[in-house]
Amino acid sequence: MTKLAVAVSAEDHRQGDKDAPCTLVEFGDYQCPSCRQAYPIVKRLQKHFGKRLSFVFRNFPLTQLHPYAEPAAEAAEFAGAHEKFWEMHDLLYENQDRLGDELLVELTQALHLAPPQLLKALETKEFQPRVRADFTGGVRSGVNGTPTFFINGQRHDGSYDFASLVEAIDLVLE
Repeated sequence: MTKLAVAVSAEDHRQGDKDAPCTLVEFGDYQCPSCRQAYPIVKRLQKHFGKRLSFVFRNFPLTQLHPYAEPAAEAAEFAGAHEKFWEMHDLLYENQDRLGDELLVELTQALHLAPPQLLKALETKEFQPRVRADFTGGVRSGVNGTPTFFINGQRHDGSYDFASLVEAIDLVLE
């Protein structure tokens, strides 16, 4: 099994208690159809395990396949700089079929953030170092596709359907 090369830290985007007995890390791409399929599964896992599960999302934009994956990741990081990472994360997956420049502006407005600031951040690549750091950490961890999940630092090589992930998380919680 492959281990997570970069430990989860306060720098990560996390939902749930940092001291939860199980931490699920996802390396994801906002334009990846498989990541879109995994999105509601992660929500179900969070509801199912409650306080026992902490969820961390790291960017892994597959730019060769998905031209809007990196701008979407940078938009999520822009929102994160304004304490709205998870709102943008959810909206990007929920509107994946419309992903593009117009949608990024629309979602920024919906979150009551300033579209001109977003456009400037995208133009200057202000959040690219953060996205690239996540990506590099993923490569060092053996990530070669999305979504890739790690459960308490060990890569989950099984299916990412709800039942398989519940079974893998239950093994860690026993």
